[in-house]
Amino acid sequence: MNSTVKIFLNGLLLITMLASCNRKEKGMDSSDTLKEAFVLGTFGYDLEFLKKYKKVVVLKSKDGQSQMIVCPEYQGRIMTSTTEGPNGYSFGWLNHDLIASGEVLEHINPVGGEDRLWLGPEGGQYSVFHKPGVSFDFKNWYVPKELDTEPFHIISSNSHEVVFEKNMTLKNYSNTEFKLSVKRTIRLLEKEQVSSNLSMDIPLSVSMVGFESENILTNRGAHTWNKDSGMLSIWILNMFNPSPQTTVVIPFKKGNESELGKIVTDEYYGKVSADRLLVKDGVLFFKADGKKRSKIGISPKRALPIAGSYDAAKQALTIVQFTMSGNTTDYVNSLLKIQDAPFEGDAVNSYNDGPLKNGGQLGPFYELESSSPAAALQSWESLSHVHRTYHFVGNEKDLNLLAIPLLGVNIATISSAL
Repeated sequence: MNSTVKIFLNGLLLITMLASCNRKEKGMDSSDTLKEAFVLGTFGYDLEFLKKYKKVVVLKSKDGQSQMIVCPEYQGRIMTSTTEGPNGYSFGWLNHDLIASGEVLEHINPVGGEDRLWLGPEGGQYSVFHKPGVSFDFKNWYVPKELDTEPFHIISSNSHEVVFEKNMTLKNYSNTEFKLSVKRTIRLLEKEQVSSNLSMDIPLSVSMVGFESENILTNRGAHTWNKDSGMLSIWILNMFNPSPQTTVVIPFKKGNESELGKIVTDEYYGKVSADRLLVKDGVLFFKADGKKRSKIGISPKRALPIAGSYDAAKQALTIVQFTMSGNTTDYVNSLLKIQDAPFEGDAVNSYNDGPLKNGGQLGPFYELESSSPAAALQSWESLSHVHRTYHFVGNEKDLNLLAIPLLGVNIATISSAL
């Protein structure tokens, strides 16, 4: 196990022991809490925790080191993963308190997960998160139940793959009804597959886990989806645990704004300050510490089919890789307002969680997100979007062999950017 990760997990062990003492002082019976065979923060802890409340599917590599947890009840989402078996670090953010409570919230149930499926757009006249005619305030914002509280159904599974299917009917802000189905295939990727996908060798001393979700959206209705009545998109979101030393890194196409448009959209939740967002020589750096609610987006004219992050506290490099459709530039716009350009949205986004105005907070977590183009589908036509996630843990020298060719910058530059 990487020495930095060992130190991190030992710290978590101390916190867990102190929490256990506090529970005993308060007279809490051990049967009321998870019998902790693993340290909080490890994959084994999250696996035992989830099994207590939900049915899960565990996928493992041949050597048993790379593992991931998939939950059918949570829309077939990938909950978390690890590079080093049950005692390894757990990368996915989980909302342990909400899951344990069994409570169903009104607007959104942020249970967490490393790869979840939503359908865009979130805002604007074609939003599927707002009812017709309402204002674009949080009080009127609801995640469709099909993407939030309803289970996806397993249609097949084996040791490295599980396939889900879900039929649903959604209505957008403009009162257009969409009858659709989603087929979602989750795959654990062996090291050889990751090397092939990235066209590079993975250093022997680097521990890793890789997985992908293949998501197929089908129009099951009679009418064609078009710009007049609105279109949907496939939207995949990773939720990761942040640290004060986590930085998101997004390379982009350089060029004149007159040809490619602005580099970044950063006003989703108010302008992002310069100490949290840096744009320099074809690479964007975004603070992902879970302490300031903010979001950024890159348009399809600027986006490349790759993004990542680096957590210096854990020496962990994360890479996401996703499909982009050639010269297609019609992407749904999720800004929370009636839009002049509803199909000039982002292909890549990153979200950093932080306190809300009322002082509460969903996480903390941060997200890397990718979207498909707007789905201009005829009746029974389909659109596919693949999103891959890789975690690499190792020393700076070895991680540079991955970061430089994939993201265009070295680990030292990422660590010192913000």
